[in-house]
Amino acid sequence: MRRPILVTAPQCGPVQRILLVEDNPGDAQLVRMAFAEALPSARVSVVTDGEAALVRLRDEGPPDLLLLDLNLPRLSGHEVLEEIRADAALRRLPVVVLSSSEAEADVTRSYELGANSHVAKPGDVDALFALVETLARYWFGAVTLPGGTAPRR
Repeated sequence: MRRPILVTAPQCGPVQRILLVEDNPGDAQLVRMAFAEALPSARVSVVTDGEAALVRLRDEGPPDLLLLDLNLPRLSGHEVLEEIRADAALRRLPVVVLSSSEAEADVTRSYELGANSHVAKPGDVDALFALVETLARYWFGAVTLPGGTAPRR
């Protein structure tokens, strides 16, 4: 078992709020487990389609980080990203596209629409856990998030 990372993210408060938009229940569960191990203070909420993601974001406000799959029911990840960037209340939300697609057209489109990162979902569990640890360290240990201060180092 990996040791939890000890990140102090003052801009997020005591809990890091992450919204995962993922229609595959197995992938969603693995990402939640990986965050529970890498960053125990994170609260990962899951919605399973693009339309539900926008409803959640507009009803509850932006989380600290959005992890967005591309191939979703109702609205694609790219459509969700386009709506987020067009919404004044959401446009600064950090969005990481977390998709099995590494197609050049998908990657290019993600960045054209304003994704902060496009990351390929690894094919095995250990690699996914390592990726989530890297994301947690970067987003909650290295960067300054909107509306906040730089993390303490």
